[in-house]
Amino acid sequence: MLSLAEIKKIANQGPFFPNWQSLKQFEIPTWFKEAKFGIFIHWGLYSIPAFNNEWYSRNMYIEGHPEFNHHRQTYGPQDKFGYQDFIPLFTAEKFHPEEWVSLFKQAGAKYIFPVAEHHDGFQMYNSEISHFNAAEMGPKRDILKELKHSSEAAGLHFCTSSHRAEHWFFFGHGKEFTSDVREPLEKGDFYWPAMPEPDNQALYSEPYPTDEFLEDWLLRTCEIIEQYQPEILYFDWWIQHAAFKESLQLLAAFYYNRGAQWQRPTSISYKHDAMMFGSGIVEIERGKFADSQPFYWQTDTAIARNSWCYTTTLDYKTPKEILHDLIEVVSKNGNLLLNVGPKGNGEIPQRDREILETLGAWLAVNGAAIYKSKPWRKAGEGPTKLKSGQFQEASIQTYTSEDIRFTVQGDSIYAIFMEPPQGTAWIKSLGDSQDQNIPEFHGIIKKITLLENSEELVWQKSQQGLQVNVPKLATELPIVLKIQIE
Repeated sequence: MLSLAEIKKIANQGPFFPNWQSLKQFEIPTWFKEAKFGIFIHWGLYSIPAFNNEWYSRNMYIEGHPEFNHHRQTYGPQDKFGYQDFIPLFTAEKFHPEEWVSLFKQAGAKYIFPVAEHHDGFQMYNSEISHFNAAEMGPKRDILKELKHSSEAAGLHFCTSSHRAEHWFFFGHGKEFTSDVREPLEKGDFYWPAMPEPDNQALYSEPYPTDEFLEDWLLRTCEIIEQYQPEILYFDWWIQHAAFKESLQLLAAFYYNRGAQWQRPTSISYKHDAMMFGSGIVEIERGKFADSQPFYWQTDTAIARNSWCYTTTLDYKTPKEILHDLIEVVSKNGNLLLNVGPKGNGEIPQRDREILETLGAWLAVNGAAIYKSKPWRKAGEGPTKLKSGQFQEASIQTYTSEDIRFTVQGDSIYAIFMEPPQGTAWIKSLGDSQDQNIPEFHGIIKKITLLENSEELVWQKSQQGLQVNVPKLATELPIVLKIQIE
């Protein structure tokens, strides 16, 4: 395990240094901008109770909360059966990393993002810092290592995430009544430090994370970097707290310098302006941008609306809805990171499998419009407009056959119809329009092909737009026209 002094030495040896000015030399790897689609994996102790969502560890200690009542009814009072008592039940007897990775690859994903440590503090990897890890307890397997080896063997890029920052307060409510979260708590204890939760998790609220906690966070994160060499490291939301700024810059310089030594670029994905713009990958949780952006970004969302982990009450999205998300994001210069939550025993739920297989089948046919593509001069056309920002999934977005999104690759513009048109399709942006709001398209069209069946289509241009005769198709999923330019 690296010491704090060794971490500081590496962080200050260049080519990066622990300040925003230096860290802005960062460049997003080409592979990431070409990959477009990755799989997030929330799997841990919270997958055992499988109730409500992945915040079970916090909520089961809040009196009156649904998790609190469920826990008492199912497992007994919290002083007799606490969250740490789920560890022996987490045996992962049906966890087969090769099968997971095979499914994710079949789904069309190019990279995976298993959670190394969630807010609950249980490490899914072998650690010298805490004994509360999957290699020593529960499954007694180094989950992160197995997924790394399987993904790289399959040609997928291996990334991971740390949600440790929120652990500062995650078990704090357990001290408000008789439970197994009790003093004295010392560094290394599973529940430590269990501090009072700040109002609204505010960015400047007292009590601030202590130097002891910040050093522990830094050592844990560097341990993940050293042992598993992820190509991208993702941080969840509370990392933007003011107390983390110095440690975060130190960590970023350490990680980026390690990448330079490995001769493999490394990246940090962050939310809520936790890092200075330009020093990492901008992340939006369950949201998008309304328009194409001049910078590259990523959105993370889940296969279900109401949880990131497996529960027995998941509100699943449809494959069509997820494809709409992917198309919107890619047309606006971003990536989609889609979360899957395996069952506590390690099985991928059947509904998740079906959705992933449908996504993979669509991408196998239409992938030219997605992988390695770039945004066109406009992201799309049509009546449906999105709202920029995070947490925009309260309702399902409704599209029409007039809603088209554009990407480009090679000598072709790809027009992606969010709803399949019936018969004649119009693309206003590719016509001879005199409307000042629709710049005239001067490209010479060679031919137009429907990717669904490789059929060459009949078309003509006019001031009203590009008119294309599209055959009636059985699919309800988006369709793609490849418009080849001379």
